[in-house]
Amino acid sequence: MSDRHGLSEERLLAFAAGALSPPEAVVVNAWLSFRPEEAAFVHILQVMGGDLLETEPSVPMAPHALDQALARIETRTRPEPVRVLNDMPELPDCLRGYPLGPWRWLGPGVRVRDVGAPRDGACRVILLKIDRGRKTPRHTHGGVELTCVLSGAYATETGRFEVGDLEEADHEVLHQPRVVSEEPCLCVAALDGQIVLDGWLGRWLQPLVRL
Repeated sequence: MSDRHGLSEERLLAFAAGALSPPEAVVVNAWLSFRPEEAAFVHILQVMGGDLLETEPSVPMAPHALDQALARIETRTRPEPVRVLNDMPELPDCLRGYPLGPWRWLGPGVRVRDVGAPRDGACRVILLKIDRGRKTPRHTHGGVELTCVLSGAYATETGRFEVGDLEEADHEVLHQPRVVSEEPCLCVAALDGQIVLDGWLGRWLQPLVRL
């Protein structure tokens, strides 16, 4: 685990305030499971935020607001229990409750599967597995991508990412992760939009590479 590959201060504060999108929050929770010091700091921020809310002046509720809320609860139908299928006991506990889709081929030695976590528009959670010695196509991103390494390690032009490291990428980042560990590299990522392949060959292959 590297001390320099973690969440930016801006996103860490947004997570503590509950302002991150649900897919990003899932990945940050996975990252915090490897970082107890950061998790403790987030807890302190959340407590401080709660104390600040307590000092805010109260705002009166609209007339009949409580009656309307209770009426919605009484008329809401109880959902059917969801059967969770997660065949990866090696995942952190925060990911074990989500159903997983089938593995899909993304390239030689590269596979991806969907995680049934809450989505936010085009932003969703995926698992990415890259075999030893393999690499992804060189690409940038249509939106923000948060990636946490769960096992193995990969390297890019900016450094090496090991278990418990987190990489933040967006449309300004052009990279080609390659596995540098003896074992395959497994990552969980919050991906907003599609990756954008680089070069003329990438543009030709783009319709075939869909996450």
